[in-house]
Amino acid sequence: MRVVVQRVSSAEVLVAGDVVGSIAAGLLLLVGIAESDTAADLDAIATKIAGLRIFSDEEGKMNHSLADVGGQILAVSQFTLLADIRKGRRPSFTSAARPESALSSFDAFCDLLTVEGFEVETGRFGANMEVRLVNDGPVTIVVETADGRVI
Repeated sequence: MRVVVQRVSSAEVLVAGDVVGSIAAGLLLLVGIAESDTAADLDAIATKIAGLRIFSDEEGKMNHSLADVGGQILAVSQFTLLADIRKGRRPSFTSAARPESALSSFDAFCDLLTVEGFEVETGRFGANMEVRLVNDGPVTIVVETADGRVI
């Protein structure tokens, strides 16, 4: 599993010109789910993201978590994060989960974040989406799991 975590001042997802998800300050999560991902991977990455201290404290140091600042989450499924570009010029997506299992895993991941106490907005799975964001910092971190552990 691979998630690109972006600290944002605001973010929204549009489908066919209509806003389907939006947040104020918080985290935009671009979520790539692999065919090999397990429930342990989902849990490990959700726990790691929930506890990341990437928000500034009073001294400007990254000491606060999303919960500390009362932030929100906008999660967007993005299978292209699993692109394999080692051969040729066209990316291969064979390691990405099939749509049915990816949707189930994506929903389970969002549920885990909700259980952690966060308000979670989402894009629309499988749709052509336009993502708009105001990157705060900018702060962008890639979090990956394998075999139920953050790597």
